[in-house]
Parts: sequence; structure tokens; C-alpha cells
Amino acid sequence: MLKRGEERIEMKYNFPSSFMWGAATSAGQVEGGWDEGGRGPSIMDILGGSVDGSVHRHQTEKIMPDVYYPGHVASDFYHNFREDIALMSQMGLKSYRMSISWSRVFPKGDELVPNEEGLQFYDDVFDELLKYNIEPIVTILHYDAPLHLADEYGGWSNRKMIDFYLNYCEVLFKRYNGKVKYWITFNEINCLLVPFGVITAGAMNMSYKSDKNTEQLRVQALHHQFIASAKAVTLGHQMNKDNKIGCMIAYMCNYPLTCHPEDIRLAQKEDQIKNMLCGDVQIRGAYPAYAKRYFDEKNIKIEILPGDEDTLRNGTVDFYSMSYYMTNCIGNDKTKELTAGNLVYGMKNPYLEATEWGWQIDPVGLRWVLNHVYDRYQIPIMIVENGMGTADTVQDGRVHDDYRIDYLRQHIQQIGESIKDGVEVIAYTPWSALDLVSLSGGTMRKRYGFIYVDKDDHGNGSLNRIPKDSFYWYKKVIKTNGLDLDSIEIHK
Repeated sequence: MLKRGEERIEMKYNFPSSFMWGAATSAGQVEGGWDEGGRGPSIMDILGGSVDGSVHRHQTEKIMPDVYYPGHVASDFYHNFREDIALMSQMGLKSYRMSISWSRVFPKGDELVPNEEGLQFYDDVFDELLKYNIEPIVTILHYDAPLHLADEYGGWSNRKMIDFYLNYCEVLFKRYNGKVKYWITFNEINCLLVPFGVITAGAMNMSYKSDKNTEQLRVQALHHQFIASAKAVTLGHQMNKDNKIGCMIAYMCNYPLTCHPEDIRLAQKEDQIKNMLCGDVQIRGAYPAYAKRYFDEKNIKIEILPGDEDTLRNGTVDFYSMSYYMTNCIGNDKTKELTAGNLVYGMKNPYLEATEWGWQIDPVGLRWVLNHVYDRYQIPIMIVENGMGTADTVQDGRVHDDYRIDYLRQHIQQIGESIKDGVEVIAYTPWSALDLVSLSGGTMRKRYGFIYVDKDDHGNGSLNRIPKDSFYWYKKVIKTNGLDLDSIEIHK
């Protein structure tokens, strides 16, 4: 890690002049105001973090009085968005990847008439962003479906969700026409292919460890999301031909542990099912043959109705967006030590360092993924999540996070290399703009932001904002369009 004051010779990268440098958050992790402005409860609101002084992520069936739910206040963007967007402008952001809370627009999710107060809130947010020339990149559903839809319908395993979602999309496309150009239909849609994906399925009236959380349920839910996404793309294009609508994949990169052919094949199969299947459906417009074989071997029966195949074919997305945090290894030797990661565990890679949460740091892996994805699809790519979760501390009113600067610098370098390789990367929005509730841990302790938020795991704190050293470093990166990555001189 580079120490303060050290110099480093870096290669220079020519990022496109239109490159959308930005940062990201999600409504359920940053907004708070969970029961204000007519908002209804979402599935994120029953994910608790603190009981009797101990902190851990767990889920309840309803709001419990003895449980502290960190997302109920989160970073309180709901009441502080003007201050936060002003700070984003000070950092120089060209774009802000955010999400809309479905239950703030439709409190139950199945109403016909939206909540005007919720719609006005996002009008105010977009107006504030556009005032500073910050391009909003908006995720329509980022894990936080209305809780009523889980309780009443069982979430996305029920096909009725498609119509509820399209009604929601139509309201958004119409209301924010001219304010929002870039839309993402579902966050990390491929998470439905792992047990954690029951959250994405909007079925959080069951635990992700429940016997009811089957691959059959999740794959059927995934099909319904594919249909909903394709119909939303078609609708969005009909309502405004300038709308650009993308998919979003959590890229779970696993290298073969060894060069044994069985390890190579295992890694290939893992990549196909967990990473490429969703992109193939949403970009190519059809289920790939390897997916059909996989479903047959797992005895998974998808209910596909007449017209679904045409819907998928006609509703392909305009761009590919992704989250990328780390890589793991995969192999047939079950004695190897496992390490953590985004959504999945994997085998340790002896050549990589890891964060304090065990996520392995692999900037070169990002270049591999970008080239791999672009070789397959040949459409523009956005990296809408990439970051390092750490237990940051305030010292003399400052947060010195050189480790985050080093992490981001190395990943930006590899993006630059991919652009030189011919990959069309159009946006980079690291996770996250400001500290927020960590989804994996349900705490504020694991911090990702460029801006420190004074809030702890038990809800204590002033919510004051403090720009970290990485804030000022990233400001310089943006100002020079990625040409100045090596300077770590911090300006107040």
C-alpha cells in the first residue's frame, strides 16, 4: 500500500471525454424515512441489525419493537439529500447511480394510484442532481420490493408481480421523462441463482435458510423478472426513444483453483450459470442451451407461457451494468480454505490480499471480466458498484482512508487497460457515494463511502457528514478525467 507522501509512476489512461465518473447508493440502504411521506414497508425494512446489544443481520416476519433496524434511518438521505448532492457536486461527480423505493411510490405495490408525496420526493432529488449537472442512473428495483407483495403474493414467484412492476415502471417513465435517461431494471438479477436471492425474489416472508427457499422457486421468480424487464424495456423505448435501459449483473468471478481439466470445467460452468445466463437472456433475448441442460439436470421446471419467448426477444437491453468487488477460486478439492465474497463464498487465492471482511482484492480480475463480457455482447458497459468495505475511523475530524484510495486507483487503472483493449466502458460509479447500511452485515460499521456518516450499528450518532481523504482524491481523478491517479495530495 502506498504511504502518504510516496510517489508512484503511473501509466496514463485516455478515458473518453463523455465518461460518466460517479458514485452509487441504493434507496433501502441510504434513504431512511421508512415510514414517512406515505411510504409503505419494504422487504428491506424487516432486516434487523441489533438485538440486546449484539449486532448481526437477521430477518423478522414483521417489524418487532425490540429489534433495531438500521435501514429505518440508514444515512437519512431522505432528509439530507440536498446537502448530500451538494457534496457530490463538490466531489465533481458526473453521474449518480441510485434507486427508487417502490414502496415510496406505491406503498403496497399493487395499487393503481401512486403516492404523490413519494413521487415529488424523487422529483426534488432529480431536480437537485440536474442543477449540478449530475446524470442520474436509476435502478428501478434494488432488492426492496414492498413487503405487502411478499406477504400477499409470495413475491416474484407469483406471475402477478409482472403487472404490478410494469404499472410502477410506467409511472416512473412518464413522471421523470426528460429528467432520467439511464434506467436499470433490476439490481444484481443473477442473485436469484444463489440462496441469498430470496431477497431479490421479493419473498422475504421466508428466511433465506428456509426449506421453502428452493432453486425451483428462485428460478421461476427469475423468469418472471426476465419477462418484467423485457416488457419494461419495450415500454420505456415506446415512451421515449432516448431512454437507455440496462441489465445489472453481480459478477461473481471464480478462477479455477488448479489447471486440472475438471477444475477448468467447473469454473466454466459456474461462470455460465451464475454470471452469463442472465446477460444472455437480457441481451441476446433467449435462454442459452447450457441453461436448459442445467435446468433439466436439476429437475427445474420453468412455467413459460405462450408469448414469453417473443417478449424476451423483443425486450433486449441497451447496456450492460455490473457490480464487481472481488474474485475467488473454485475447484474440486473440498479441503481448501474458503473465504468470503459478495453473495458467495469461494476458495482462497494464494496470490491475493483480502479486506478485513475476507473479500479478496483483485483489480486485474476486473479487466478480465470487462474483456470477457464485452467479447460476448459488444454493448456499452457500466461498472455501477465497486468498492472496499472497511471500519473507517475519524481522527482529528478527518478520515484517512489511503487503503480505499489504493483499491480504487488499481481498479481504475484496469478499467483504463480495458478501454485500451477496445472495451466500451461508459461509466464508473463506485460503491458508495456516502456510508450506508451494509447489506451483507446489516451494519454501519462496514463502510464504503467517500463521505463518512456519523452513525453506528446501534443507531447512535449525529449523522454529520465528513468527506474522507478518498473524496478529495477522487475529485482530482474526475477533474483530470483519470489522468492523475498517482497523486495522493489531499486538499481541504
